[in-house]
Amino acid sequence: MYLRPIHTSHDIPALHDFIRENPLGIFTTALDAPPHAFIQASHIPWVLDVDDPSDLGTLRGHIARANPQAKAIIHTLNINNPPTPLLPSQTMILFNNPHHHYITPKFYTSTKPTTGKVVPTWNYAAVQVYGEARVYYLDDEETSRFLDAQLRDLSDQEESKISLRLGEGNPWKVSDAPASYVNTLKKGIIGIEIRIQSIAGKYKMSQELGRGDRDGVVQGMVDLGDETAIKVAEMVKERGELVS
Repeated sequence: MYLRPIHTSHDIPALHDFIRENPLGIFTTALDAPPHAFIQASHIPWVLDVDDPSDLGTLRGHIARANPQAKAIIHTLNINNPPTPLLPSQTMILFNNPHHHYITPKFYTSTKPTTGKVVPTWNYAAVQVYGEARVYYLDDEETSRFLDAQLRDLSDQEESKISLRLGEGNPWKVSDAPASYVNTLKKGIIGIEIRIQSIAGKYKMSQELGRGDRDGVVQGMVDLGDETAIKVAEMVKERGELVS
């Protein structure tokens, strides 16, 4: 991801909040594991663990064993004798804000009328993480404990959000399902634990523009009126205030 300084954030607590608000990350691996594809990616919901404010954090997720990416991962781990739980190369996870939008040059109310030197662009926000992956895939107690915690914590994380939005208590829990059923489903997944080694955010929200053009983008998005446009307008205004 191109991290132009004016668009880049290294505010770790804010980036952690971004991940928690947008936990569905695109998990990407590059593994030499023929006949499987070298580069593979999957959408995975993550749980973020942070020990203290200075900690980059650890991500926990799971993936179906039937997924070609999981097959490439297991193939790579089993090359070693005995098998190792650590992937030999870095992995990348990309988290995206769901609100992004095309920006028309018509919104550049300062530059367009004076020079005409304007082109369209796209505003978006994302957080990119690189880290070392530990995989829980063996039929042992360690894998079982990891998957139990991962499934419980991910469900609790997302069910609490649903309950809050619905104004209801008593969120659904994994323990509400029959244990035998959960144990059967666990056999079809593997656990992924990512120790974050680097993290950065990109908020491409018209910060490079002058105040007049940014105000034009904000007003243009507001005039469009839909939820995504309104959210982008808010982010353009917020990010613009940081560079004004």
